[in-house]
Amino acid sequence: MIVRFTSSEKRFLGEHELCRFATVSSGGEPHVVPVCYLFIDDLFYVATDYGTVKYENVRENKRIALVVDEYKPHKAVVVRGDVEILEEGEEFRRIRGKFYEKFEWARNDPWEEGESPIFKISPREKVAWGL
Repeated sequence: MIVRFTSSEKRFLGEHELCRFATVSSGGEPHVVPVCYLFIDDLFYVATDYGTVKYENVRENKRIALVVDEYKPHKAVVVRGDVEILEEGEEFRRIRGKFYEKFEWARNDPWEEGESPIFKISPREKVAWGL
């Protein structure tokens, strides 16, 4: 199922750069961390490092959840989705370039193919409020 976002949801997601990213290990242990993301063409992208808990969890279980929210006024987009791990190739290079454009931390610590993977998240479900 393809999830489509409304124009107000797209605007909200485009205005933010931090989400809470939740994974679950093969043993059922939840893990949630704040991460920077890109939202492009109704897909989310998250850069990570090898050896992190989120990377190990995604290798074992491709299903994730994330939330982008504001407390006042209360607005949020919550997504459940599936992850594809990008490590090289044209799409990897294009998205890595977008990270470099948007985030100073990425420009200050550039990475090559095979050095740091990018999660490509395809939403399966979404819930939004306050938008």
